[in-house]
Amino acid sequence: MKLKPAEIKVGRNDPCPCGSGRKYKKCCLDKEQTKPANLRDIYTSKYKIKFKESQDIDGIRTCGRLALATLDMVQENLQSGITTDAINTLVHDYTIKNGATPAPLHYRGFPKSVCVSVNEVICHGIPGERVLQEGDIVNVDVTPILKGYYADVNKTFIIGSPGEDAAKIVKVARKSLKAGMSMVQPGNTIGDIGWAIQRYAESKGCSVVREFVGHGVGFDFHEAPQVPHFGRKGEGIVLFPGMVFTIEPMINLGARHLKILEDKWTAVTKDGSLSAQFEQTILVTENGFESLTPYDL
Repeated sequence: MKLKPAEIKVGRNDPCPCGSGRKYKKCCLDKEQTKPANLRDIYTSKYKIKFKESQDIDGIRTCGRLALATLDMVQENLQSGITTDAINTLVHDYTIKNGATPAPLHYRGFPKSVCVSVNEVICHGIPGERVLQEGDIVNVDVTPILKGYYADVNKTFIIGSPGEDAAKIVKVARKSLKAGMSMVQPGNTIGDIGWAIQRYAESKGCSVVREFVGHGVGFDFHEAPQVPHFGRKGEGIVLFPGMVFTIEPMINLGARHLKILEDKWTAVTKDGSLSAQFEQTILVTENGFESLTPYDL
């Protein structure tokens, strides 16, 4: 795939691509050299966004295939009685065996190779002695580094037969990701993604976690831009071909509020309600988007 450099048409009444929140005609339309052909330079200098070229996209896509294969392998081994630390061992060994490195290991002091978040754990669960039980929901979040490229993906699985609440939150979280992805195309905004997720999740009586967001990815674990999973339509920077970022809504069955445990990593729902999450790594293309870690939603 070859991406053409900067071919976005911005209308006078469209949101300004600079991200000011103002209309293009009242912001950058009349400024010298502010033309669509120069938007990549603006995004790079102002927002530190790292655009991906064809060879980079190929590298991230290949890394994404490994990430998905890792999740498939984990799913085959999930059963009542397995510990979250055993899941960590599976992910670590599989990643190394396939010539990659687990990005979470030692990242800002994180002690394990994968995040495993069970039931009320929203994200960043540290694998340990916790034993999975029938009816639990468990999110497994993997990020390998393969030949210098990163791909980030997660799924929430159900152990055995789910209860009504577990089935609901997993379904709403999955469809929330689908809603957010549907808004990705050149000319739409970051705010459109969050707006779609929030509207869907709240329509189902669930809430959206606001403290953790999606993010740019590919050259590093976390890059610009941040991608909130709530927001207003039309706000935020305009999406542009060559941007690669994650969408990873964390959806709670109860209230959106959270607390961080003493390990300074594990985020849990403040009211003890169930939380679920799904994530894919998304490329903005000329005509829409491509998931670089695709699975059915």
